[in-house]
Amino acid sequence: MPIIYCVEDDVNIRELVLYALRASGFEAEGFDSATPFFARLSAARPDLVLLDIMLPETDGLSILRQLRETSRTASLPVILLTAKSAEYDKVRGLDDGADDYLTKPFGVMELMSRIKAVLRRTAPRQAEDGVLALGDIVLDNARHTVTSAGEPVILTLKEFDLLHYLLQNADLVLTREKIMESVWGFGFEGESRTVDMHIKTLRQKLGAAGAQIHTVRGVGYKIGADVG
Repeated sequence: MPIIYCVEDDVNIRELVLYALRASGFEAEGFDSATPFFARLSAARPDLVLLDIMLPETDGLSILRQLRETSRTASLPVILLTAKSAEYDKVRGLDDGADDYLTKPFGVMELMSRIKAVLRRTAPRQAEDGVLALGDIVLDNARHTVTSAGEPVILTLKEFDLLHYLLQNADLVLTREKIMESVWGFGFEGESRTVDMHIKTLRQKLGAAGAQIHTVRGVGYKIGADVG
């Protein structure tokens, strides 16, 4: 049974979310701030975190960045819950590594649908996906590992999914919109640097092999042979 943590300082919203989660068959625990959340996280890692942005002590985006910078929680699925509906805030959350976001007020049915969608997208893939290799880059999907020139590369979940998608479509030019839809699982209206930022960090982590990821001006990206 999946375990979900909800970090929300509004007790009414938190209790409603916890009730809905348990009624839908999930195990659920709630926290009103970062301190009790991280204390519990050190003892048990959940399957997904619902994270409010506006929190006392430490805001949700800072918590998200800390999760992504820690190897044990780098791939932990996170859905942001926020009263902010401005595009800038959504982009910040996605750029910091959120898997999805939900703007308050939200319906219970929509929340459950988003949770199930994220859990499906982040579930371990079947072993038959096998190994993808290009030059010095080797991605083993069954073991969820990546090496570059024989050295292990530690990627976040979204960086791994992005590299996997690029390798699956080697030598094909992929638009930012197509990458966003395929890797993040939904479209995003307006300008977003989410894809660009993840490509940048992916290149850096792959070292010299990162040069195989090419920018196609005005279109998007491709991995493979040099762009003519």
